[in-house]
Amino acid sequence: MINESEQLLCSYIDAFHPIIYVNYFDFEVVDELLRAVMKRRPEKTGVHEFNNALGCVDFTSKRSMHECSLERFLNLFLNDDTDGDSFVILKDAHDQLRDPTIIALLKLLAENRLYRNHRHFITIFIISSKLVIPPELENYVTLFDIPLPQDDEIYDIIESFSAEQHISIPDDEKNEIIVSFKGLNKLQIMQVLYLAYQDGGRVSKQDKSLILKEKEQFLKKSGMLELVNFKETIDDIGGLENLKNWLQNKANVFRRLNEAISAGVDIPKGLMIVGMPGCGKSLTAKAIAHLFEIPLVRLDVGRLLGKYVGESEENMRKALKLAEAISPCVLWIDEVEKAFSGIGDQGGGSDVTTRLFGQFLTWMQEKENTVFIAATANDISRVPPEFLRKGRFDELFFVDLPNAEERKKIFEIHLKKRKKWNPSFDIGSLIKDSDGYNGADIEAVVKETVEKAFIADKKITSEDLKNSLKETKSISIALKGKIEKIKESLTQIDIKPASK
Repeated sequence: MINESEQLLCSYIDAFHPIIYVNYFDFEVVDELLRAVMKRRPEKTGVHEFNNALGCVDFTSKRSMHECSLERFLNLFLNDDTDGDSFVILKDAHDQLRDPTIIALLKLLAENRLYRNHRHFITIFIISSKLVIPPELENYVTLFDIPLPQDDEIYDIIESFSAEQHISIPDDEKNEIIVSFKGLNKLQIMQVLYLAYQDGGRVSKQDKSLILKEKEQFLKKSGMLELVNFKETIDDIGGLENLKNWLQNKANVFRRLNEAISAGVDIPKGLMIVGMPGCGKSLTAKAIAHLFEIPLVRLDVGRLLGKYVGESEENMRKALKLAEAISPCVLWIDEVEKAFSGIGDQGGGSDVTTRLFGQFLTWMQEKENTVFIAATANDISRVPPEFLRKGRFDELFFVDLPNAEERKKIFEIHLKKRKKWNPSFDIGSLIKDSDGYNGADIEAVVKETVEKAFIADKKITSEDLKNSLKETKSISIALKGKIEKIKESLTQIDIKPASK
């Protein structure tokens, strides 16, 4: 992968890209890449480095040569007629990219490179963990991404660490660790390896929890994605057998991801669950993460909206890149019809949402990573049709109001959870009386009954549950018009039922 990066960077330099912006935190990794690029270029290349803290710096030793301002440093190259190429490296200078004088100097240097000085070609590298591109320089700047380590590189890092610490890691465990390490950079991988070794004197697949904690740090620091803590399992879902069977198959792929990929199995993309409110869509998203044994992160589109032009799109790019970085994971978009509401309407806010939606669709179509998308929606008539096209998701499922057998399981799950289940309950009457209730309604009935029994200091009876049912208005009555509209919209698309 590094060779590909070197080749790409060389092609940018040869194609007269005057300013190359490397948005990355680890300067040593970037320096290593620049050194490799210089070795591939036989002509004389001078290197001039500016560090915002130290001024003019020797590229090799990193010692300060003399203090100077960025303005003075850039002026040195305006009328430089020496032969050969020069790399001008600016580190942590992002805050000064708002200075009109600095912008003007960079623009002059870029134009010299393109149109005037053909004896001395200067390529400017801006290296910073923060991305700041003034509008005046947009046409001169090329963004360059430092790729994260891939399987072979992660394998080499683990091998090198194992040899250094004189430990042995079985190949099957190594393969599992490699999958978990995807999305971490070299420094983070080394930190986790050292932490695991210090904790137990060895490194194994049991250390995946340490890797997950490291990935949690990404989310906490970014504020763009929310890590969802959950304890729900597939057994907490009453019914939805078609959906659960489908998920079990996908879980087998995720648990043996490297083997599956080697066998030619496609990486699961995700699913969309559409249907009635309170019928287990959000619960299923949490259960998926538990079943796949990977973290669950929620994308809140409203959180990405910024007040400046282009800020929302940049936030979406960062959020999706972050999801890829912490993969394998489940990316949950709840009530997707609200997340991307207003698409196609006129007005500034709607235009931004439309662009975000297009950005997300492109990412969904092109992604080749282990981010499993779990999208949920109540009203499919408000979901843009492009979202439902084949290839976006592996499958679409419809969750209806629970049938008799599912209502029985839901009663049983919630009563057992509270240690109140009694086989002598008149379950037949409860099933009959709860027709038209969703899972959330039944849970509310059980909660209410348990609370009343506690206050009255008595055991729960079937009659108590029936009385609570009578006092609780079902969703099919409370939202009758909405339920009918949802059912009508579902007749217009081909969608698989989640229940048998």
